[in-house]
Amino acid sequence: MSILVGAVVTAAVTTLAVVAMLLARRRAPAGSRFADGDRAAGVFGVVATGFSVLLGFIVFLAFESYDEARTGAQAEARIVVQQLETAQFLADPDAAELSGELVCYARSVVSLEWEQMADGELGDAVNPWGVELFETIRGVVPASDTEQSAYDRWLAQEADREEARQSRVHGAEGLIPLPLWLVLYVVSATIFVLLLFFADSAEGAATQGVLMGSVALVITLLLCLLAFFDHPHGHEVGKLRPTAMERTLVLLELESDAAGVVVDAPCDERGAPLTAARDAS
Repeated sequence: MSILVGAVVTAAVTTLAVVAMLLARRRAPAGSRFADGDRAAGVFGVVATGFSVLLGFIVFLAFESYDEARTGAQAEARIVVQQLETAQFLADPDAAELSGELVCYARSVVSLEWEQMADGELGDAVNPWGVELFETIRGVVPASDTEQSAYDRWLAQEADREEARQSRVHGAEGLIPLPLWLVLYVVSATIFVLLLFFADSAEGAATQGVLMGSVALVITLLLCLLAFFDHPHGHEVGKLRPTAMERTLVLLELESDAAGVVVDAPCDERGAPLTAARDAS
């Protein structure tokens, strides 16, 4: 959910809640519809407290998942740079092939995977260049102690990169299950109905409007915040973007130039294989 949509939804819900309270106030008896206001306030307090604790706990967990995805994206980008450095200690043909595939991996994350995550369409798909990297390293036969050390280091980094990728894509299709959303909506509606029974014709319209509006505003804002964290990837303000991997692409180019390494990436700027691009054309 974008900030603009959240603001519109919050304003609309709060306005409707205040209007409903003022309409209920017109026909409400003095002192509200409850004969014992203290007892009613106690029941309302139990419902509101239980809801606030549940919602706060869910928001906390959703933020943790959001932060995990952000941290995973940063770790993945950092490991890609490290793997490029490790690849240079292997034999020249293997180093060149792995370096090019690493660039393609980074490009596909930025241009292809991130769009799929933003649209919730990535699913359980694997990165095709991750598969290519695995196939390439599997065919490498170290011929010296240096190459053997680099080979072992590469495998460890590959495992770390895959773990970081899993953290990045976690939650791309939503973190909060539907039953939990239904519970939150039902409890929110229950609190709204309870507040309508506190309508009091003896109270001023402004007081009654603030009573309902403040509760509706807080609940709606928290639900919008939860919806924001439920889908951490996207194009809106505050959503996770491939900034770390974009920076990695720049670093890959700079480090390659500084080391005199020529990287021939077998893909286009979006990470699509060149052979597939030629077939499409």
